[in-house]
Amino acid sequence: MYPTDLPTPPHSPITIPRCYAPEDRVGWILANRLELTGILGVGAYGVVYTALDIHTHIQYAVKALNKSGLDPRQLKYQQREIRLHHRASQHPNVVSLVRIMDSLDCTYVVMEFCPEGDLFSSITDKGHFVGNDPLVKRVFLQLLDAVQFCHSVGIYHRDLKPENVLVTDQGMTVKLADFGLATEDYYTSDFGCGSTFYMSPECQQPHPRPMSCYASAANDVWSLGVMLVNLTCGRNPWKRASLEDSTFRAYLKDPYFLQSILPLSTEMVYILSRVFERDPAKRITIPELRQLIVDCPRFTKSVMTMASTPVQSPVQVLQPQVPVQVPTAWDRLQNLIPPSQVFNMPVDHQQLHMHAQPSVSSSDSSHYSDFSESAISEASALTEDYSDYSDYNCMSPVISVQVQVPDCKVVFPHSICVEQPIPVDCFAAGAPIQVC
Repeated sequence: MYPTDLPTPPHSPITIPRCYAPEDRVGWILANRLELTGILGVGAYGVVYTALDIHTHIQYAVKALNKSGLDPRQLKYQQREIRLHHRASQHPNVVSLVRIMDSLDCTYVVMEFCPEGDLFSSITDKGHFVGNDPLVKRVFLQLLDAVQFCHSVGIYHRDLKPENVLVTDQGMTVKLADFGLATEDYYTSDFGCGSTFYMSPECQQPHPRPMSCYASAANDVWSLGVMLVNLTCGRNPWKRASLEDSTFRAYLKDPYFLQSILPLSTEMVYILSRVFERDPAKRITIPELRQLIVDCPRFTKSVMTMASTPVQSPVQVLQPQVPVQVPTAWDRLQNLIPPSQVFNMPVDHQQLHMHAQPSVSSSDSSHYSDFSESAISEASALTEDYSDYSDYNCMSPVISVQVQVPDCKVVFPHSICVEQPIPVDCFAAGAPIQVC
């Protein structure tokens, strides 16, 4: 007879996905194809690596997105970012999403590698754009085409800034990146979503009314206007587009006030007045803005014009100035400002100098960017932003033995990326601008 009190078998061990440090994965080989060779950026939810295809020797950037520890809503937003990026990457001026690889604890998003860094560093550190109006025109038209394509397929970026744009071809080509805060909502109630310098006034209402919302497309247009000032002057026009900001208040009283603090041409001031229209319904559209940029003969003042402009004191700068008379035609071409020209402008550099901008995610959506230190809370989370592999000086010196990842497999096209095909002719990029 069998005994009735059989010993209780031990509990099966609970499998807990291992939490790897960023440097632990350096040297890994994914799907017997991609070797992770270095670290480009680290965030709360993932790491960006450089990777080498061991068969073709082509270099890529790989986002390693952690699956473990995420609640269903966070996984939803992670999948949404991949899906929207995949849809947008059909445009040549959006960073290409090449393939997706999946493992038990991580999703690896393989993208094209842009070794020249981001637009922010090209403006501030390398000085490639300030004073070079033809180059500014070329790359800004590319940005307009990329954002217009995104809008045409129902994607609104909501975090347009130089840190989220990558540079290739010796600065001649730019590519939009980082869709962590992107949405498909034409109208959104995610107030305070994005980066402060680049938010529209309607986006940053401190106490929005219940059930209120704003247009996502018009908010992107405003951000593009601030980026245009970044490209032409290497400065921000104000800290935030709010009545609390004295510079923005002065601009609202007189748009030509900007000429007293920045070397902008009269034509550019007019263009910016169309972009920085406070009423989103009256704000310029991207096709209209594109035509104005194509037709604009110069973005910045020449050295001669700058020399003839009286220097204002810092106190006077914040006061409205007498409007400058608009010329009767845009055909008075002058010499462009040399890239090395240093402007002696009466600006508060702490206020207007370009700084890397953190992104803010709304509490209503809890959007997260893979490289943002986003708080998981009911309050709005201020995030420490990392663009899609923009820090090219943080290559990991860690030397690791090659390790095969047995459970990693290529799953592209992933189920979250399967959508209706987009017609090729749904967007029309303009003729390329020649740069001398």
